[in-house]
Amino acid sequence: MLNRRHLRVKVMQVIYAFQQASVKDTKQQEKSLLASVDKVFEMYIGLLALIVDVVQYAEIDAIDRANKHLPSDEDKNASLKILDNRFIKLLLDNNEYITSLKKYKTSWSFDPELARSLFVTLKNSEEYKAYLLKTDDDLHSDKDIIKFIFKKVILKSTLAQQALEEQHINWQVDQDVLQAMIAKTLKNFSSEVGEQKLAQVSANWVEDREFILDLFQKTIANNSAYQEMIVTKTKNWEADRIAMMDVILMKMALAELIYFTSIPVKVTINEYLEIAKEFSTPKSNTFINGILDKILEDLKEQGKIRKYGRGLL
Repeated sequence: MLNRRHLRVKVMQVIYAFQQASVKDTKQQEKSLLASVDKVFEMYIGLLALIVDVVQYAEIDAIDRANKHLPSDEDKNASLKILDNRFIKLLLDNNEYITSLKKYKTSWSFDPELARSLFVTLKNSEEYKAYLLKTDDDLHSDKDIIKFIFKKVILKSTLAQQALEEQHINWQVDQDVLQAMIAKTLKNFSSEVGEQKLAQVSANWVEDREFILDLFQKTIANNSAYQEMIVTKTKNWEADRIAMMDVILMKMALAELIYFTSIPVKVTINEYLEIAKEFSTPKSNTFINGILDKILEDLKEQGKIRKYGRGLL
């Protein structure tokens, strides 16, 4: 699920788009921000659907093999065991999954080669051959082959990576979150009795929704003031040499330092330095750290840093 760092990245991306837009529409960008989070859940449903497609391709493959010009005995008796996979059956009976498929109109039919290619890789693997020979199956072992399909077949496939990037522009950014959500789903499906819960995109969406909207709004509303703070501390730097992403991250950090009283100063600084390492220039985190330290000293002297709660003073 999305943690606070992932959520900060979502806000950063929307602020970047806002800065680039010719028409500054904050309400539209707020909708885009919420949509970017929902897109993660949509892609999660898409991944589950792709796993189902790979499993169900076993039936198409068996028909194709049986209809060959000179089918072997093995071709005539291709195993369809995986169609009875307990995890897949539970998933296909899950009301939330069914509802989500309809909501997002999830389908991989636009790329019919994808499921075939992935199933061929699965069929030729030693793990799948061992699974077909296993006679003491249970939900746990059925989940093991699903885990293999996801981690070692889908995630290792160049064709799948291309399809996922086409479907989800932030696939590379959100990939770790989506992998964790699939792992959580496999953990949640622990019994064949009752309906199992899908993974959630956020541990507490009510709080996280408020956090990202507030962070976006406070950063945009105080843009000029934060710009002045940064300019004051970067007088020896040419403006065009400072990366726009660095400026955005510093403004977000300032909004968080001043207005988010329950988040410790060190947590805020460290989070934005880590984001800078991934999304900005190699030297950005050192630059950002130095500038924020200078501004932070001024803010403390002005009494603008107020942190409440245990360990925050």
